[in-house]
Amino acid sequence: MPWVSFENVSHGNQSSGLFIHGHFSNACMMTLPKESKYSTKTMALSSLLILVLSYSAAAAAPPFACGPSFELTSSLPFCRSDLPIPDRARDVVSRLTLDEKISQLGNGAPAIPRLGIPAYEWWSEALHGVAQKGRGVTLNTTIKGATTFPQVILTAASFDEDIWYRIGEAIGTEARAVYNVGQAKGLAFWTPNINIFRDPRWGRGQETPGEDPTVTGRYAVAFVRGFQGDSPDGQQRLEGDRLKASACCKHFAAYDLDNWKNITRYAFNAKVTAQDMADTFQPPFQRCIQDARASGLMCSYNEVNGVPACASHDLLTVTARDQWNFNGYTVSDCDAVLTMFRDLKYGSQVDVVAASLNAGMDVNCGSYVQRFAKSAIDDQKLAESEIDRALHNLFSVRMRLGLFDGDVTKLPFGDIGPDRVCSKAHLDLALEAARSGIVLLKNDMNRLPLQKLKTSSLAVIGPSAESASLLLGNYGGPACKSITVLKAIQSYVSNTKYVAGCDTVTCSSASIDQAVQLAKSVEDVILVMGLNQTEEAEKHDRIDLVLPGNQQQLIRGVAEAAKKPIILVLLNGGPVDIRFARDDKNISAIIWAGYPGEAGGQALAEVIFGDHNPGGKLPITWYPQEFTSVPMTDMRMRPDPPTGYPGRTYRFYQGEKVFQFGYGIHYTDYSYRFISVTKRTFHLNSNVTRLVSELEADFCENQGRMSGKHPVLLFMRPEKPNGGRPVKQLVDFRSVSLEAGEKTKVEFELRLCEHLAISNEDGMMMLEGGRHFLVVGRAQYPITVKA
Repeated sequence: MPWVSFENVSHGNQSSGLFIHGHFSNACMMTLPKESKYSTKTMALSSLLILVLSYSAAAAAPPFACGPSFELTSSLPFCRSDLPIPDRARDVVSRLTLDEKISQLGNGAPAIPRLGIPAYEWWSEALHGVAQKGRGVTLNTTIKGATTFPQVILTAASFDEDIWYRIGEAIGTEARAVYNVGQAKGLAFWTPNINIFRDPRWGRGQETPGEDPTVTGRYAVAFVRGFQGDSPDGQQRLEGDRLKASACCKHFAAYDLDNWKNITRYAFNAKVTAQDMADTFQPPFQRCIQDARASGLMCSYNEVNGVPACASHDLLTVTARDQWNFNGYTVSDCDAVLTMFRDLKYGSQVDVVAASLNAGMDVNCGSYVQRFAKSAIDDQKLAESEIDRALHNLFSVRMRLGLFDGDVTKLPFGDIGPDRVCSKAHLDLALEAARSGIVLLKNDMNRLPLQKLKTSSLAVIGPSAESASLLLGNYGGPACKSITVLKAIQSYVSNTKYVAGCDTVTCSSASIDQAVQLAKSVEDVILVMGLNQTEEAEKHDRIDLVLPGNQQQLIRGVAEAAKKPIILVLLNGGPVDIRFARDDKNISAIIWAGYPGEAGGQALAEVIFGDHNPGGKLPITWYPQEFTSVPMTDMRMRPDPPTGYPGRTYRFYQGEKVFQFGYGIHYTDYSYRFISVTKRTFHLNSNVTRLVSELEADFCENQGRMSGKHPVLLFMRPEKPNGGRPVKQLVDFRSVSLEAGEKTKVEFELRLCEHLAISNEDGMMMLEGGRHFLVVGRAQYPITVKA
């Protein structure tokens, strides 16, 4: 989560990362709360040895409750693994004093030594690999790095749920390994980010699966199931509802502005229609909760229609828990409760704490709740029962992780050791994910792939080519190992020369003459340009959609001077307006590689030289620069023609596109046609109908007989997209691998209530009759829905 300062508060053991674990002697007497039916006035304890361990030191065994060292507490109900977790959670909460209860309501929960409960840190990050962010993980002793997969926006471009699941599974395994060696203070990780990439300027759009609610929801389901330890189809769950690691879907809700023209996420009121909330902003979170059964949910900084998300009873309780049956813990974004007081002016310090807990928030990333909850109770603005509810959720998740079952290294997942981090299998998966996501945007006259054995001399130009850290994007690293794009290309062509061309990615100063002279001296030229975390990041939205600084001038100058049409590689999360390059005959090929992770340099080289046939497709619309006239603060998804408002995302946008959602070409052509459809006419009383189509994928002979893998996207297009209907809507997608000349059959499933329903202005999902078209590539098939 974000790096936000905590308001001059000492966290005690939380800030030092200490926990207490040990034995108690006969000389030490313990008093249990009087209200507990299991307590006695005093009870003798065995041997005193209090051991305080710092996580900043060498790795040590992870802390746990209910082990044999705690002879008293290990026999109490909350330590009995044979009892249902809800009963155990209620028992442990009943034994806490009010001060102890309040102490547990921040991300850094201190130890409760008298009950043998160790400290716990809720704030750890694992967006696309276990990261040394937050306060929970330290990668500097036994384990010094973790597999860093491609940034999520590129992973989404594969449209491959199997890869998404396996990435979640790998990251969850590495998270357990880091915990098992004592380099993590908890097993709750605040991932994935499933906000809709609504505006192309959003600095954090790179963290998301893109702009489509269907893709985003299915990414959430696949990733969370893998991360938490469930089977890909969700049918096989860990016994006793246990967790390998805890995933947290964020940021709920309508969060997609960080800092645009001095309007910050801390004080932004997202004015969202019920219609847009129902069919755009909420569906990914609903799937993450209902289908993936995520154990965590994070509320966002912003207000939603005048109510802070972390103080919205409608969002956190009515929607998430009552309607979607959420069974987990809810956490605020970091210092979001503080910003409710400081930036949103939502009341006094006591008021905002009471409001957040009464709304259904369980734990505050920060210290505000720990500081002011007692006053809220004293002022009768908060009932202790609300704190008990929050603690029940928090302790339940810790118990599902096995942290109250004794020595965690002797329990399921206890044998996951450091050899599972940066393993060959995970590094291979990182490479596969990067390959599968890379998108070929242009390839005039089959300029690519380059012939590695026939390329005698090569120039690589661009500041991004020599940076390994740039490939990781935000919330990434330290990685296991990395190779720059330049080094990877040099492994194919030894006679490769390099100049940066720009001082930095911002390119305030360009060495165009030097780059031009190099381009004139070689056979082929590859330009590696784009953005980095100074251009798009958390707390930093873009103003423009063009390449920064003098990048465009450098590209044009080199393209005009080179002997052959050049190859342009773009490393960026959010879209850029590159119409100049798209339409320039001197630029024959364009590749988008997002931030491809630690194996991204190798994956790019394999694509450029034909060892991999690119198959990715854009998960976002690439808008022209003119789109920046639309205020980023306007949350409307649907267009408003009378005022010239163009709408947003491929579903509603009515304007020029640089590249459209789902676009991507390959080194071979795929053709599609509908062979059979079970029904052409559907009736509204048939709420689930199975649609089977046959897909033929024919390879053109002039494409070199190259096998390939690519996603097949099935869209639904209404004949008359009026009344707020999307122009088209992604219905389903499948990843297909085909050898040269091979044909295959692909099954899609059409659910009328899910795929043909639209939201009305009141946010109610409704089915409407009419004529629609199923669309795959250039092939389309008409269907009719009769009311």
